[in-house]
Amino acid sequence: MLQRFAHQWALVREERRGGPAPILTGPSRTGRAEVPWGLDLAAAWAWRFLVIAAAGYLTLWLVGYFSVITIPIAVALLISALSWPLVHLLTRLHIRKSLAALLVVLGGLAAVGALLTFAGQQVATGASDLADSTVQGLEEIREWLRDGPVNASDSQINDWIGNAQDMITERSQDGEIVGRVTEVGSAVGHVVAGFFITLFATYFFLADGDRIWSWVVRLAPRAARERVDSSGKVAWISLVQFVRATVIVAAVDAVGVMIGAAILNVPFVLAIGVLVFLGAFVPLIGATIAGTVAVLVALVDQGPVEALIMLAVIIGVQQLEGHVLQPFLLGRWVALHPLGVILAIAGGVLVAGVVGALVAVPLAAAANAVVLHLAELAQMPVEEAAEELEDEVIVPPEETSHA
Repeated sequence: MLQRFAHQWALVREERRGGPAPILTGPSRTGRAEVPWGLDLAAAWAWRFLVIAAAGYLTLWLVGYFSVITIPIAVALLISALSWPLVHLLTRLHIRKSLAALLVVLGGLAAVGALLTFAGQQVATGASDLADSTVQGLEEIREWLRDGPVNASDSQINDWIGNAQDMITERSQDGEIVGRVTEVGSAVGHVVAGFFITLFATYFFLADGDRIWSWVVRLAPRAARERVDSSGKVAWISLVQFVRATVIVAAVDAVGVMIGAAILNVPFVLAIGVLVFLGAFVPLIGATIAGTVAVLVALVDQGPVEALIMLAVIIGVQQLEGHVLQPFLLGRWVALHPLGVILAIAGGVLVAGVVGALVAVPLAAAANAVVLHLAELAQMPVEEAAEELEDEVIVPPEETSHA
């Protein structure tokens, strides 16, 4: 402080004497800022994390924005992974691959159509009986409100019913129901478009999957094509194994719930089985949520005791799945931690709703297999990794130059 004060005082005296003020010179500081090493490392991680997070958010936003295209493509990949062994079997019988893919797609459509037709006929046959049981159940609820602990009078019950009707009427006058109908119409249009995209994409994945993949591989830089090719093979094998295991688990869940419903004489057994089978494709929670429909049907048609028994059957089936089937099948074929499954389901629901939950887990399993594969290659010596990549190449570039 004293030195700076003396220097400033000297400058003022020099100005009073009329002399020029001295010009201070010296080297400029153009080097790197001297900050603590920890702060420098944290800043480097921070801006890289921000870039990765922004890229991930943009990717998820694009996937959600183009969900009419991305979701059918993902579903087509799952169906192709399930149907690929059948196509491979037909090609071994000297049937052209395009014809084999067409036969498998048409056969799958026929099987699904027949199953839905039988389930729809069962629902149509028992709908009137279920409606009568619903009316009877509502009357029992009315009697419980009147004679039970609530001890409500008929006028109070009628007022409650009237208030509910007025609320529905007000919402219809506000245009909410019209808006809902518009949303449903738009959703139906998206479903129809997605169905045809899924249908055609499945056929082309089964018929021309090798040429499509070779075109995708050639989009990568030359130095990375071998790793991209081997990673695609690992991801495809993981996807096939996951879908195969999930189908087995879903079939066991559906058969177990259908047997329990048939023993309890619950209506719509086949329809409940189809719903549970589809719901089981969402691991951990899908079959349980779908099974609640069976509990509600049993409650309306049979009563609370049968509904509790039906709930016990669903819980038992879920215990069988969680402690026997899931560890034995998915634990062996797909190395994916349960926490990863839960996070994948949550992310899929946020991006694309129920359909996102269906496709999120198999895609996460495939991504996990690719990461493990690349990490294993990174730990190998260079010569051994090169030999490994040469053994795993799916389609050599010389054989796919026409794609």
